[in-house]
Amino acid sequence: MNILEFDFELPEELIAQHAVNPRDHSKLLVLNKEKKEIEHRRFYNIIDYLKKDDVLVINRTKVIPARLYGHKENGTVLECFLLKRYDLYTWEVLLKPAKRLKIGQKIIFSDGLLEAELIEIKEDGNRVLKFNFHGNFEEILDRLGEMPLPPYISEKLDDRDRYQTVYAKEGESVAAPTAGLHFTKELLEKIREKGVIIAEVFLDVGLGTFRPVQTENILEHKMHSEKYKVPEETVKIVNDAKKKGNRVIAVGTTSVRSIESAALSAEEFGNPDLIEPYFSDTSIFIYPGKKFRIVDCLITNFHLPESTLIMLVSAFAGYKNTMNAYKHAVQEKYRFFSYGDAMFINKRSIIRLEFTSYY
Repeated sequence: MNILEFDFELPEELIAQHAVNPRDHSKLLVLNKEKKEIEHRRFYNIIDYLKKDDVLVINRTKVIPARLYGHKENGTVLECFLLKRYDLYTWEVLLKPAKRLKIGQKIIFSDGLLEAELIEIKEDGNRVLKFNFHGNFEEILDRLGEMPLPPYISEKLDDRDRYQTVYAKEGESVAAPTAGLHFTKELLEKIREKGVIIAEVFLDVGLGTFRPVQTENILEHKMHSEKYKVPEETVKIVNDAKKKGNRVIAVGTTSVRSIESAALSAEEFGNPDLIEPYFSDTSIFIYPGKKFRIVDCLITNFHLPESTLIMLVSAFAGYKNTMNAYKHAVQEKYRFFSYGDAMFINKRSIIRLEFTSYY
């Protein structure tokens, strides 16, 4: 497929600059894939589309304040964006400006509360820093760092919690699993009371989620890798649900990638179960033609043109259904991207369609 097939016109004013308050009052576009019907609701109506014994899979990763500002010993100011932890002291980062910082040179943060030494320059331009600090790194980061809002959000973030799900638990994400931002604690409790089972996964969302596909042919795209974990309890819940014919509903593309990666692993290693516990990295790339082994329904936001995220949604809902839904969303002035509105894709077709069947 050509990358331009995933492009669409989006007025700039529809790029959400702040979160809706309360969280669950955002708009909800409901797409019934089989009937090709679209409804316009509010997110708190999501409970109307859930039923007893459904399994709702949520990504409980936690966003860290990954953006730091420091200076070289000569006073030159640098922006440091944490990407991936190697060990207790070592991180892969983005530095701006970075060209004149040489191996062995230091960066000083907040008058020496935190220091870092450049120890490696990677082929892709990222840097590796070894930090030096006293005390707890997470506490220092919480004090000095800023939440890593995506580049299309220009408004200042006044409340860190609004770029964090209410169920965030652990992890080192540098972007929020945004479909989860719509849930309130009260809504989750109502969902539980309805008999829906909530299962957790953990996928640390990386900076690659903001990067557009650069290749004309999407099959040539190299997917970024992200750390994920599917706990044993979640495996039991999901396998039991699928055996009983109950639905598995993924909250966000990160939950899809986690569950489907675990299913792919089980299949590759000949595990008779549908999915297996997993703690590793995944670079799974889901685009039209890929089959879904586990996920039956999807809650997601509206994504960037030409992104791997809209490709995943197109694989799930069908290309024409997806682009038509996006066209409706623009016409109805839905808000797009991280702080934008939500979409519920209800009921996947039973037949596992191949690529050519989406047209």
